[in-house]
Amino acid sequence: MTEQFDRQWRTVAHSALRIAAGLAYFSHGTQKLLGWFGGPGVKGVAPHLEQMGFRPAKLHALVIGASEAGGGVGLALGLLTPLAAAAVIGSMIAAIATAHWSKGFFAAKGGFEYPLALLASAVALAFTGPGRFSVDSALGWTLAGPAWGLGATALAVVTAVAVLATRRPAAAAEPATSA
Repeated sequence: MTEQFDRQWRTVAHSALRIAAGLAYFSHGTQKLLGWFGGPGVKGVAPHLEQMGFRPAKLHALVIGASEAGGGVGLALGLLTPLAAAAVIGSMIAAIATAHWSKGFFAAKGGFEYPLALLASAVALAFTGPGRFSVDSALGWTLAGPAWGLGATALAVVTAVAVLATRRPAAAAEPATSA
């Protein structure tokens, strides 16, 4: 095979990964944000976030849904790819830490297998960039490489840690007193 042929297929494969991952993030986020694809929407997500200490829960549900859906659109289109990746990476870090870690690895038991796969693909795309068939490329932006990947990942980690640090557990119920 020629080097040009190999390069063309790598470009197609990279675009397929970016688009598939972006659409997965988008659908995951719109389940939370809009109730699409059988999701609970903000009203259904907020009570779970409240239980996990995210207050105000409705605002957190909106931000999580927007991060995942918006990051997914950005990745699928290859638009501002490092920022789109950072949005998804941060959301997945928080999801793993709060909702999935304690359930072990496998997704069948609610574990972190699926969010980890989403996180890993976003990190890979943050480093490799959107590829040739993307909005970034059409605009002449070269948003790829170690600096972009490290920057996007660092931004996501710092943001996720800050969000996790603001969690407040629910106040313990006061024991009933006899009158």
